[in-house]
Amino acid sequence: RMREVDLGCGKALLIKESGEFHAVGHKCPHYGAPLVKGVLSKGRVRCPWHGACFSISTGDIEDFPGLDGLPRFQVKIEKEKVYIRASKQALQTQRRTKMMAKCISLSNYNLSSTNVLIIGAGAAGLVCAETLRQEGFSDRIVMCTMDRHLPYDRPKLSKSMDSHPEQIALRPKEFFCTYDIEVLTEMQVAAVDVKSKIAVFKDGFKMEYNKLLIATGSTPKTLSCKGKEMENVFNIRTPEDANRVVKLATSKNVVIVGASFLGMEVAAYLAERAHSVSLVELEHVPFKKFFGERVGRAVMKMFENNRVKFYMQTEVSELREQEGKLKEVVLKSGKVLRADVCVVGVGAVPATAFLKQSGINIDSKGFIVVNKMMQTNIPGVFAAGDAVTFPLALRNNKKVNVPHWQMAHMHGRIAALNMLAHGTEISTVPYLWTAMFGRSIRYAGHGEGFDDVVIQGDLDELKFVAFYTKSDEVVAVASMNYDPIVSKVAEVLAAGRTIRKRDVDAVVFLSFRTGDMSWLTGKGS
Repeated sequence: RMREVDLGCGKALLIKESGEFHAVGHKCPHYGAPLVKGVLSKGRVRCPWHGACFSISTGDIEDFPGLDGLPRFQVKIEKEKVYIRASKQALQTQRRTKMMAKCISLSNYNLSSTNVLIIGAGAAGLVCAETLRQEGFSDRIVMCTMDRHLPYDRPKLSKSMDSHPEQIALRPKEFFCTYDIEVLTEMQVAAVDVKSKIAVFKDGFKMEYNKLLIATGSTPKTLSCKGKEMENVFNIRTPEDANRVVKLATSKNVVIVGASFLGMEVAAYLAERAHSVSLVELEHVPFKKFFGERVGRAVMKMFENNRVKFYMQTEVSELREQEGKLKEVVLKSGKVLRADVCVVGVGAVPATAFLKQSGINIDSKGFIVVNKMMQTNIPGVFAAGDAVTFPLALRNNKKVNVPHWQMAHMHGRIAALNMLAHGTEISTVPYLWTAMFGRSIRYAGHGEGFDDVVIQGDLDELKFVAFYTKSDEVVAVASMNYDPIVSKVAEVLAAGRTIRKRDVDAVVFLSFRTGDMSWLTGKGS
């Protein structure tokens, strides 16, 4: 059982499990979700919104997203009363940054050598650096990034487009100085010599390393039509891109190409600000491959009710200009759309071209191939995040690419632990969310190749849970206004248990309508 208790100057989450009491912070440090509405199972609590998991005995973060753990409070039982002792500061911050080492040997290095080099400063790179310091690693760590900013909350670029870099920074500048995590901004690696253990930068600078993490993420695809280089045509890659799109789109005509997560989130964000928003997509329903046709249609209807116009089963043939600026988007169907701004969201490719001659194993699609410990085929070289394929235990160790924010965090942690020879294998359930018009779709599992969708609830009311099945087995779940069902199912899958198609009705009834959680801790299916 979990109960939120008020201690006068702040709240705590009081937990009773297996006869023992624990008290921790009551809010998820990621985005502030109330953990009392989450899922308690086997010594940890899972966030109802985005799936982060915390140990109830230590408060440590065990699954992601987010960087910090929960404060842990003393609990004492006297005469059948429970007493909680907590510091006011911990109650007010509701987060705890784990103790970290600092570098004690910087003087042993020249500028062009480091023990650990991390290429990429997204979630995977930052979590790797932080995990190394948390584990007591006291040697030099250097991160490098093409970006001009320190690591930031990239999902907000399409969900909260007018956010400034300092508002979405994952850590303040002082943090990196305090824990001796060096970040080289606007630095692009052009090649890696794995035999000499040297990274060669675009400007000719070279850096020796002992251990290497490649976490370069992906590069947005561009249009191939005439006019693609024109002003006011954007791939949203940086906070500056997002800010500029909002500024240019206000009270203007916007065309978005691609009903991807990015494209749909941008359309939702701009719908109230722009004069018109048009969305062009090759499929006949948004999200069909990911959420299935019925859920896709329900989402499409929500967008249409918010003034977004869809042009489906067509592509862009030309972008036309007037006085050097975008004026019209011409579709292959012959339709001509007025456009002052165009945002391109037609997918991405792994940012791994610089590794082609390196000897690091890369598959036919450009993804870096790693094992369960995030190791490449080259000793001492690890890879993480959107640019990799790895064995997913949930799908019988099938090699998959999972370009989710939560997964990048976990990759970074596993890579760091194995740089330190811990022998830790990745074991996590993919978890993602998307936010549109103040509503969120949550998703857990890996539904690639699903052959059926079992839906409970009301799609028209946008209150539903969808179970994605493959050969009678539930492989993923999505929901809208049905919290915390996705986090509950994620806990079942994380425990290695199987949900069959025939059991879906019972799962929804037990977990949502009755609140009975005993099926979580049972054995077998």
